[in-house]
Amino acid sequence: MYGGESNERLEFLGDALLGFLVAERLYGQGGSEGEMTAARIRLVAAQPLARAIRADGLHEFLLHAGNAGEKSVSSLFEALVAGIYLDGGIEAARAFVCEKLPLAEEREPNYKGDLQEYLQGKGLPRAVYTVVAEAGASHAPTFTVTACANGLCAEGSGHSRRAAEKQAAKNLLALFLQGGGERG
Repeated sequence: MYGGESNERLEFLGDALLGFLVAERLYGQGGSEGEMTAARIRLVAAQPLARAIRADGLHEFLLHAGNAGEKSVSSLFEALVAGIYLDGGIEAARAFVCEKLPLAEEREPNYKGDLQEYLQGKGLPRAVYTVVAEAGASHAPTFTVTACANGLCAEGSGHSRRAAEKQAAKNLLALFLQGGGERG
């Protein structure tokens, strides 16, 4: 009933369960909707899921042609969540997710990545970053960058182009999460 030639059906169910279980945990910790959404996006992204699979050596059991990429490995995490749920119920799935996917991230937020994942999930094109100003001395410049997507733009500043892009992405993601991104 649950088997097949691939894990796609399990990945589908596991993706939904994982999103729910992570959202439930974040809701319990408090925070604004935007903060919780950004954290959920980071936690269920391919890298943390693949990292959890590789930490237990489970990627060694993947049947694949060639080298298993992040997506293949992270999809295994989703399939495992679904399999555990089908076999042991929601509490077993919750325990697995809580053990393997801690809420505390070792890295700082990746706002450019979070924005891209959000846009991709909504079927929207990538954000475009444009340097609109550069000021200050050459040894201590300040860059101002706009990030635009789906007719919305947000600005960010920083002492490097990368820092300004990160701030602009953070600000644009906040606009989308506040409901300002529903344009045609």
